[in-house]
Amino acid sequence: MEPRLNFYKSSPEAMNAMSGLERRIACCGLEKALVELVRLRASQINGCAYCVDLHSGDARKAGESERRLAAVVVWRETPFFSDRERAALEWTEAVTLIAQSHVPDEVWNQVKPHFTPEEIVDLTLLVATINAWNRFAISFRKTPA
Repeated sequence: MEPRLNFYKSSPEAMNAMSGLERRIACCGLEKALVELVRLRASQINGCAYCVDLHSGDARKAGESERRLAAVVVWRETPFFSDRERAALEWTEAVTLIAQSHVPDEVWNQVKPHFTPEEIVDLTLLVATINAWNRFAISFRKTPA
């Protein structure tokens, strides 16, 4: 598969805007390991090979185990994730697939006890941002190095 264009070179201003979102995510209170799990799960759902490769590598660098990385795709069926991580993964799936269920109350009720209001906003920004990156990478055929 050939890349269609280099979106960084084609619109530096757009990528600067995306970088601003990343700066907020980097300084928010969400744990680095949780951030990478969320990025990985959304990228799996969206089928973004570039982002799955990138964020599984970033998760490894953050200390994530191979066992947990392999289990992200089936997180509901494993005992490897904390209640907070499970809530974040559930929220990630609902927000990523928003057209299917519009983030049902059951998902809200699962995430609310594990995150402060500010963290829920930051988590939602994280999910929205990785979904946007997935759309850039998939649309323009960015492939893993």
